[in-house]
Amino acid sequence: MTQYSEGTFSDLIGLKYTEVGPDRVVGEWVVSPQLHQPAGIVNGGVYCTVIETLASVGGGVWFADRGHVVGVNNNTDFLRAVREGALRGVATPVHQGRSQQLWQVHITDDEDRLVARGQVRLQNLAAPE
Repeated sequence: MTQYSEGTFSDLIGLKYTEVGPDRVVGEWVVSPQLHQPAGIVNGGVYCTVIETLASVGGGVWFADRGHVVGVNNNTDFLRAVREGALRGVATPVHQGRSQQLWQVHITDDEDRLVARGQVRLQNLAAPE
């Protein structure tokens, strides 16, 4: 998945996938100054991006050849400011239904402290017949 994402926004922020499956997706990245907002901490949009990306990858793997998925809601909570270090996101499904999925994502720092959490609702779009 990391190679497949080359040249995309997730590649730009440095997201590397370490586990990809229908029930769990894990990604890691290293904080750089380019990911900071003016106060010198990670921009909240980075967390939103990672949360949506990991959930969408997992949802897509689970939905597989039945079609593809698109995000319809992203709710992200920012819990701890981060200036540097490695971050890790873990996405797991809460619900995988016929028409929609709900995924939760936890982002932790290199000391395993929760820094952000979110959930993404995905719409399952059936492949044309």
